[in-house]
Order: sequence, then structure tokens, then C-alpha cells
Amino acid sequence: MSIASKRNNQTNKKQMHMHDNMKKTILALTVLAAGIQLHASEPWNVERCMQYAADHSHSVRLQKFALDDSHAAKTQAIGAFLPNVYGSVSGQMNFGRAIDPETNTYTDVSTLYNGYGLQTSLTIFDGLQRYNELRMAKANEAMGRSGLEAEKDDVALKVYKAYMDLAYCLGATEQVARKRDESLALLHQTEVMAEVGQKSDADVAQMRATLASDDYELTHMQTQTTKARLALKQLMNYPADSSLTIARPAIPERLGDIESSDKTIAYATLANPRIAKAKQAVDAARYNLHGARGALLPSLSLSGGISTSFYRNLDHGGHTSFSEQFKNNAGEYVSLSLSIPIFNRFATSSTIRRRKIALEQAKENLRYEQSELRRVIVEATADVENSDKEVEKMRVQVESDSIAAHLTMRKYEEGLASSIDVKTAAVTLLQSRVKLLQSELTLAYNRRLLNYYNGERLWNE
Repeated sequence: MSIASKRNNQTNKKQMHMHDNMKKTILALTVLAAGIQLHASEPWNVERCMQYAADHSHSVRLQKFALDDSHAAKTQAIGAFLPNVYGSVSGQMNFGRAIDPETNTYTDVSTLYNGYGLQTSLTIFDGLQRYNELRMAKANEAMGRSGLEAEKDDVALKVYKAYMDLAYCLGATEQVARKRDESLALLHQTEVMAEVGQKSDADVAQMRATLASDDYELTHMQTQTTKARLALKQLMNYPADSSLTIARPAIPERLGDIESSDKTIAYATLANPRIAKAKQAVDAARYNLHGARGALLPSLSLSGGISTSFYRNLDHGGHTSFSEQFKNNAGEYVSLSLSIPIFNRFATSSTIRRRKIALEQAKENLRYEQSELRRVIVEATADVENSDKEVEKMRVQVESDSIAAHLTMRKYEEGLASSIDVKTAAVTLLQSRVKLLQSELTLAYNRRLLNYYNGERLWNE
């Protein structure tokens, strides 16, 4: 075999290898794109919606900023126990009559003076003001964490409610569309029966009017569905122009034993983040009051420093070198200062009075939050029990209305019922189905709310 032939074979093998690699790359990209599209079109369950809202909601982000601010305030309160250290540099040039730093007498020569210093100060006792400010900062930080959890839960519950509203609109739209299809089929059947003389033109007209009414109701429910979807996206801070498909929520079965409201209240009082936030607000207000009272006590501070200088006569030479003056002119000092408050124009007393009021406001807010929590739990417990009964009764009613609508339809086909009777039975069945859907979704929401107050997480992070 010639050398040229061998080279051609090697070139062909390389091209085939490159072609195979390109095909594999294209196939991998196609599979990846299909997976991304499938994931994007996958229906969202309510837990995923709540978690998305907790991560992206504007109110939650603002609460995170508040928590970061309280953390910075705690760092500042810790730093207040450390000494202050600062340096100073000064420069002065004198012309005309001035004091000679070497002889301390007046002179009229031009001089240059530089001063250098390093000072430090430490507050030894300030009436425990810094200590109480640190305790207040820690309480504020804990309050910020509880506030963040409470805000996440509030947003999640609002999203859950909006999710159920959207699920109701989707279910109602499905039921209306189903009735509209039945009305269309019945219209065709009535027209055929009218052609053979079994039905009159009035029956046909009535069926057309029923179909037109169903078309209107379907359009109306589709509009309500669009609004409900936009409301859910807004609460989640989800892009309004992006598609969002939700999964059908699970409907709970018959209830078992429900925890008494007293047990739920006792648990929620200890674990609910809104109650924890209110308690921490009381602690912060109490420490703030203690800090204000500390201003009535004397304060003791320690300070010290070192300084040196450099002097030069600009009219005459022969001055001492900078390094020698910097060393010879150095001096140190230490001082201990005691400050006793006597009168500051009622500033301290007014601050104490205002912080007492703030403490009472925090206590009253805690009592309000506890009272509101009890009311919500008692109401949620009653709502769960009543919703469960409503669901069972509505299921029986839907079954009965379904049988009645079927019998009315049979009578209509046999000429024993009018088109108005058929419309009335169909509308009654539609209303029963929609009420059943609403009752089931209300039961799901109330049970989720009650489980939340019993300590169950709204979603798993």
C-alpha cells in the first residue's frame, strides 16, 4: 500500500471519529434541552410554590435585610466594650508675633511646628449601659430571626390560599366546560328530535339559549382563572409572563381524632414564631429601659496617650534634627475620669419614661398576639370540623342531583319533561359539583392551617 493511500485512510478515520463525536454532542444537547423543557412544564405542587415564595418574596427579602441590620447592631454593641484608639497629626506655621516653643517667650520670627500623638480611652463603668445595650441587640437579633420565620410562614399561607383559589377556578372551569359539552350534545339531539316531530322549535331555542349561557359562564370562569393565576404569581414573585401550571391538590379523607384547641394553643404559644417575636420584643424593650436607667449612675473612664513634636525656625538655620526632636520631645500621659450626672435638663428622666411606655406597648402587643393566636386556632378547629361535615353532605347531594339530572334527561327523551326541567336539573347538578369542590378545597386549607399550628412544617426545605 502506498504512503498516500495510508494517509487517506487515516484522514477518513479522523473525519468519521469527529462526525461521531459531533452526533453524540448534538444528541446530548437535545436530551438536555428536552429535560429542561419537561422540568419547566412540570406542574407545581403547593409545597413547591410555598418554598419558591419563601425564597423570592419581597417581604421576606426585606425581613432578611432587617435581620442583617440587627446582626450589625449586635456587632457594634460588642465593639463598645473595646477601647478607642486614634492618632493625630498637626502642622502649624507662624508668621509675626508668636510664642517660641523653645523659650516660651514672644518672638516675631517665622516658625514651623509639627505635632504627633497617639491616644486611647476605655470606659470602665457606665452604669451597665453597654451591657444592657448588648443584651438588647441580642434580643433584637433573635426577634429578627423569629420575624423572618413568621414572614415566611405568612407568605406561605397566603400562597396556599391563592393556590386553592386557582385550583377552585380550574376545577369550576372544568365543570362548566363539561356542562357546556353536555348542552351542545343535547342541542344536537333536540334538533334531530325536532326534525322528526318529537320536539318543538321552542325546545330547540331553549337549548340554544342554554348553550349560549354555558359559553358565557365558561368564558367568565376562564377570566377568573387567569386572574387567580396572576394573583398566585404575584404572591410568589414569579415572573408574570412565564407559564405556571399547578397540580391538582390532594383532597383529605375523613378526619380522625382532632387535637383539642387547648393543646394546640399550648403548643403554638411556645413554638409559633409570631409569639416568639413578640416575647423577644418585650425582652428588648426591658433591656432598653435598664440601659436608660444606667445613665443615672456615675461613669468612670481611663485614657492615656503619647505625643511628640518637631520645631524649626524658618528665619535661622541650625535647628535640631527631626529624629532627635521626635525622641526628645516625646511625652506620655494617663488619666482617670469620673463623671457624675447632676442635671441634664430632664433628658434622662424623659428617656426613662418613654422607654417604660415602650415596654408596656411591647407587653400589650404580646397579649394581643396571644389572644389572636387563640382566636385563630379555635376558629381553625371549628372550621375543620364543619368543613368535614360539609364535604360529606355535599357528596351525598352531588350523588342525588346526578341521579335526578339523569332521570330528568330520560324523561325529556321520552317527552315527559320540558327543556326547562332539563336546564334546571343540569344547573342544580353543576352548582352541587362546584360547591363540593369548594368544600373539599376549604377542608384541605383548614386542615393544613391547623396542622401548622400543631407544629407541622408548611413545606420541607
